[in-house]
Amino acid sequence: MDTTVVAERRVGWLAEITRYQWLVLFVAWAGWALDAADFNLFSLVLRPAVTELLGGGQVSAAQLGLVGGILSTTGLLGWALGGIGFGMLADYIGRVRTLAMSILIFSVFTALQGVAQAPWQLGLFRFLGGVGTGAELVIGIPLLMEVFGERHRAKMAGVMMTGGAFGNIFGAWVYGAIGPYGWRPVFFVGIVPALLLLLIRRSMVEPERFIAVRERRIAVKQAGANASDDDKEFGKFAFLQLFSRRLRFNTMVAVLFALGSLLAIWTSQIWLPTIQSLMLEKDGIKGEAAIPYIATGGLSWGIGGVFGYIAFGFIADIIGRKLAIVCYSIGTLILGLYLYLGVSSWGPYPPLLFVFGFFVFGVFSGHAIYMPELFPTQVRSTAVSFANGSGRVITAFGPLVAGLLVGPFGGDFNKAAALMTCFALISIGAMFLGRETKGEPLPT
Repeated sequence: MDTTVVAERRVGWLAEITRYQWLVLFVAWAGWALDAADFNLFSLVLRPAVTELLGGGQVSAAQLGLVGGILSTTGLLGWALGGIGFGMLADYIGRVRTLAMSILIFSVFTALQGVAQAPWQLGLFRFLGGVGTGAELVIGIPLLMEVFGERHRAKMAGVMMTGGAFGNIFGAWVYGAIGPYGWRPVFFVGIVPALLLLLIRRSMVEPERFIAVRERRIAVKQAGANASDDDKEFGKFAFLQLFSRRLRFNTMVAVLFALGSLLAIWTSQIWLPTIQSLMLEKDGIKGEAAIPYIATGGLSWGIGGVFGYIAFGFIADIIGRKLAIVCYSIGTLILGLYLYLGVSSWGPYPPLLFVFGFFVFGVFSGHAIYMPELFPTQVRSTAVSFANGSGRVITAFGPLVAGLLVGPFGGDFNKAAALMTCFALISIGAMFLGRETKGEPLPT
């Protein structure tokens, strides 16, 4: 066959994507990227922020682990609760309106972290900012999947999820450029996502699938007692439907998958810059001199994640969603354990972080591809947010637990991070329980 024809077939699917689909992809991608940038920036400035807010001077590893762990847990709890609450709201008032609200909350309270004068203030603003952060991804996922429908949804969801990795790249770049001026200006960058509001309010509309659900809800309500059994089930509160006989097993699988992947990554996301800074200190590289090294590590990790996110969608379309998740989880486990327990100097970190990022970030494309395919439209946002939110409620304590383990581990953050990485095994177990969705239509 003519190689030109083969090449055209390989890229021809891009021409099928409409301008509006590209817009939705960009907004969902940008929201997720800015969320990830915020969490990366928080981890990058965690040590100097905690040191200053505790009065300056020398802060022990145990103090840093305790206070930093509490602050990290507070932010993740906000993310979890905000995701669950706004996720349910999005199934009733719409994906677009809810997304705009979440971005506004995220932008305001992220910027306010830069004016905190005590650890409790930073924790409060972190929690409220997390409420908005948690909503953006779990609303963006159903919005994207419903706009793309049956064609190319896995590939484009993988592309959208690269926002998480690009967010880490943006965070590393911002830290490298603004970090030398102090940790407070870094948080002021959080106001940038508010610019997305203009694009969302002026250019975006609700997906047709959601509009059909809203109209059916109205019809069921008007029918009252005369509604059919199916309509009555359809009209139940979305959260309760997740535990119906039809959906409860899928709900359990989604929660377990989210739990394993989130526990495996968030301890690294929070403590990895600190681990690098302590490692660099052994070589006499401290303070501002360490910033370029840590930023390089963050860039390498994020770039690896970009490739991992994109590859997941194509791999999942070839070998199936479940097997793709298993392969990525195994890669996370192997690379994470080697990175934390097998490396004693900073030199090998950049290339290893690239490969680690490929797996530990890339598996989250499964959140955007596999989870929405398990649930119908009327509960899809609630389901994705509940699975992620439930996982985050538990994983919110992961960085804190890791921080508390630093003391018993003799001040060794590496051992604590390695232990938490092992929770990727839960995601593997979830795939042995769940059903394969490759080739199935998106449930309506």
